[in-house]
This record gives sequence, C-alpha cells and structure tokens, in this order.
Amino acid sequence: MEAEIELKLFFNENHKKSLIKLLDSLPNCDAKGIEELTNGYFDTTDLTLRKWDMGLRIRGVNQHLEQTIKTKGQVVGGIHSRPEYNVDVDQKFPQLNLFPNEIWPVGANIEQTQSELFCLFNTDFARQRWHIFVDDSLIEVALDIGEIRVDDAVDPICELEFELLAGDTSALLTLAGIVSRAIPVRLGKASKAQRGYRLAGQYTPDTIDALTFIEIEPNQSLKQVAINLLTLGLDRWQTIEAMLLDPEQNQLELPMLSYRLRACIRLLKSTLKQFDLIEDSFEADFDCIECRLNFIEQALSLYGIIEGDVALVSKWPQHQALVDVATDKLQQLDVVEQVEQLLNDICYGRLQVHLVDLLTQITDGQVSINKELDLRHFANKMQENSWQRIIDVMPRDNELSSSDYLSVAKALDDSIFVGVAYGGLYPEKSRDQFRAPWQDLALGIRTLAAYRQLKEISEIAYLDISAWLENKEQSLVQAMEFSRRSALQNEPYWR
Repeated sequence: MEAEIELKLFFNENHKKSLIKLLDSLPNCDAKGIEELTNGYFDTTDLTLRKWDMGLRIRGVNQHLEQTIKTKGQVVGGIHSRPEYNVDVDQKFPQLNLFPNEIWPVGANIEQTQSELFCLFNTDFARQRWHIFVDDSLIEVALDIGEIRVDDAVDPICELEFELLAGDTSALLTLAGIVSRAIPVRLGKASKAQRGYRLAGQYTPDTIDALTFIEIEPNQSLKQVAINLLTLGLDRWQTIEAMLLDPEQNQLELPMLSYRLRACIRLLKSTLKQFDLIEDSFEADFDCIECRLNFIEQALSLYGIIEGDVALVSKWPQHQALVDVATDKLQQLDVVEQVEQLLNDICYGRLQVHLVDLLTQITDGQVSINKELDLRHFANKMQENSWQRIIDVMPRDNELSSSDYLSVAKALDDSIFVGVAYGGLYPEKSRDQFRAPWQDLALGIRTLAAYRQLKEISEIAYLDISAWLENKEQSLVQAMEFSRRSALQNEPYWR
C-alpha cells in the first residue's frame, strides 16, 4: 500500500507554455519528459466500488500495464490523501483477487463484483513530469493535458498535480504558491475519476444551503476553532465553485450561487481578522475577488424580478414587459462570463493556495493562535465588536433612508457572519430571537435593491410605475425602521 499525498491545480490551457517555462526554470528541478497515459476506470452497473468509496483503474504507460485501486481518503483544503494499491498486470481488464483481502468491506462478495465489472469511462492524456527538491522534500510535478471520454461525451483535462514523494507536506504548498503567483489557477478538488463518473451521469449533483451556524464544541481550543472555520470555508468555496462550473446547472441559479460564494469568502476573511492572521497580501486578494463579484447585487435583483417577485408587478397589465427587460439585462450582464473572469484572475487561485498553506501551518503548529481567552470569552468579544460596528453605522437616533440601508449592507453581512461562526455556542431561543430582525433587514435591503432595478427597467420598458415604486419603497423603509429600532432594544444574547 502507498499513501498518496497530492495537491491539484486546474488552469487554462492557454497558460501551458508559461507554466512549462516556469517549472523548467526552478532550481533543483529535474525534467522527466513526457509520457502518454491511457486509463480505463471500472465499476459495476450499480456502482458497487463507488459505494465502497473506491476507485479502480487500469493504466497503460508505453507497454506497461498497472491496475490500481484507491480506497477512501480525505481532502483537507486542497490536499488529497488517499491510500492506494498498485499491481503490475499483463491484461487490460482488472483482477480484484490481486489486491489484498483486507481492503474489502466486511461481507463483500468480490467474485460477484468481479463478474459485473465493465469499463465505465476512459481518461487519456499526455503527462509531462518534473522532480523538484524543496529543501529536503522531493515533489513530483505532473502536467496533464488530455480528455475524459464516455462514448461521444468529452471533458478536457488540463491540470497540474504535485505529489509528495519524500519529506514534508508543506513543500507541496511552497511549489503551488510559486505557480499561483505566476499563473492563474484554482484548487482542484475533483479527481479525474470523479469527473468521469460525472460525465457518465453517475453522480448526485452538488447542493449547498445558506450558512446557518457552524458546529463548535464549547471545550475546543481557539486553534481548533480557527482550523474548523478555515476548513469549512475552503470546502464550501470549492463546492460552490464546482456548482458554478457545472454545465447542467440552471443558469438562473447562478446569481444566488455567486452570492453564496461571496458570503463564503467574506466568512474566511472575517475569520482571518478575528485571529489576527490577515496580511497585506491576503487583504489585496480578498479585495480583488470582492471587486470581481460586484455584479452580484444587480444579478440578484434581476433574478428576483424574473423568478420570485413577479407578484410585485403582476397587477400591471404590462408586467410581462418588465420581466422581459429584466431577462434581457440579466443576459447582458452574463453571469457565466463574470464567473469565468473571476476564475481567470490570478488573485483567485493565489488566495486559495495561500489559505491552504496557512491552514496547514496552523495545523502543524508553525503558525500559532496567540489568544489568551477561552473560546466563550473570545466569541463574546468578537460578537460585541461586530455589534458595536452595527451601532456605529446604524445609529440609534438616526432615521435611515433607502440609500442609507443600501450603503450598510456589507457591514450587516459581516456582523451576521460573526454570528454564523459562533452562534452555535449560545442558547437557541435567545440567539434566534436576537438575530431574526437583523436577517429580515438584510432581506429588506435586497428588496430595496430590486426596487431600484425595477425603476430602471420600467423606464426602458416605457412604463410609468414610479409612484407605485416610491410608495412600495417608503413602506418597506418604514417597516425596516420599525424593525431596526425594536431590534436595538433587545439584549444581546452573548452578554
């Protein structure tokens, strides 16, 4: 058995030449040439191996054949660790009895599984390899260009793998950091096998719910809390990214997915600030991504008009004209293109790799969490700080207008994220009663933004609904003001 530890990056093939030039220029680098690899992945019709969290393949390199089975592993941040078993073979069909008996689940019928095996998909690619020393660690870097095939369906392969041959895992991040600072990349969570199952239609589409509360045990150390928050944030980020890139994804759901991606990234930034881990380079990349996601408010407003808020204008005989204009504006905004521009910005993958590196250093003790408070006192302090900021931007004695509310949307989001991180430590009833009106205000702000979009859309459609819109906006602001003033009277649940 071997324990494969690797990090995978995806990139645009347009950067292939620059990437090869970069890798060739690194010190202590030994280029190993190019090989043509053919791979057949096998399973049964009811996906027995997949249900066992196993992946089975026959790989051909020149005239050499090898069968491999990978057993259940884990992905932390972007680092893959998965036990695998390799056996040299002389045929292109796997023989399960060549693997050790102890790897199979208790009660598994291996003979029956063998009889039902068939080739589900193929991955064929050219692999260019380098062996690179980073201090006392040896890394194999593999550049794979090719395709995954299922009958006539094709999914291109364009990825860079860093596999630890000897030494410390941190060396993977050192090399990945060098690449991510020079070439636009993104963390690769899905393996070729996972992508093959997806292409074959043998997968359950990813889903993502709104952030509620992160599970934290009261007796956890602050180090463990920081690790949990960063791990969850990175995993959620990669899940949302995969959903955004899924060709089967409903295009009208992209604005909400983009919104949740931004919420996840803001949670990560908030976590770094809370633990005094935010550096200038982090800050710059967070700001860059935030700027790339500036389309979200407009996209969400248009989506709301098209899908959820048609009832707002259904009394107007020409309401369909408003929906048509909103649909046209959303198409012009081109959320798919906006997401692609984000992924192709060097700040995107650079921040992902930087965060995984930081997570690894915290886990290994290379970066310490220098906090003297216990978890409960620390959570109280974080929530009190965010609460004071809300009071500062929404003064008790000030009357807020529609524009005022729109201007404090991010501050309110940031405060809600602090509650998401630590709210699980507190009694549910008092916590939820305190948070509910502020969550309603956040929803009200999104509705105000939709009204602003409706104003522009009605002018384009030559419809005069200005009086109606003004009345709706004023009524909503009055309700929000009442809710805010009432909420400010509630005693914070952490005190």
